[in-house]
Amino acid sequence: MIAKRYQPYWESKTLEQMDEQEWESICDGCGKCCLQKLQDDETDEIFYTDLACHQLHIKTCQCKVYPQRFKHVESCIDLTPKQLDEFAWLPDTCSYRVHHETGSLPDWHPLLIGDNSKMLRQGLTVRDYAVSENKVAEEDWETHVIRWVHGMPEHLDLG
Repeated sequence: MIAKRYQPYWESKTLEQMDEQEWESICDGCGKCCLQKLQDDETDEIFYTDLACHQLHIKTCQCKVYPQRFKHVESCIDLTPKQLDEFAWLPDTCSYRVHHETGSLPDWHPLLIGDNSKMLRQGLTVRDYAVSENKVAEEDWETHVIRWVHGMPEHLDLG
């Protein structure tokens, strides 16, 4: 008798087919979606900054109020399977985006490795460069604009 190979849900399901717990587990915990973004009024282009939401614990890359985040942060974005076609604004290392575009997870993903050690070694979280938005006056946020280069931030000069 040949044993049937078990296929994990992230290999056998699309993001749309996942239940809430499975969906949440696809998040790699990088914290990049918790960085403040600026939008150009004329072009609608989105620019990331290195400024973290005040509710993000930068060293752990975890939201301090995750279950109640929408009550505490008006601008918090709820990533759902209904928005998959809009995920292009996410960094190219975002596991939701990678899974949506390729059907698989990045090779460093905690579900594959068992922890986030590979992510941390590769610098794929915000913990080493993010600054709390509370430490920078809003009129100075433009000086914190970054672009993603292979998942890493590069500061831009918009001046």
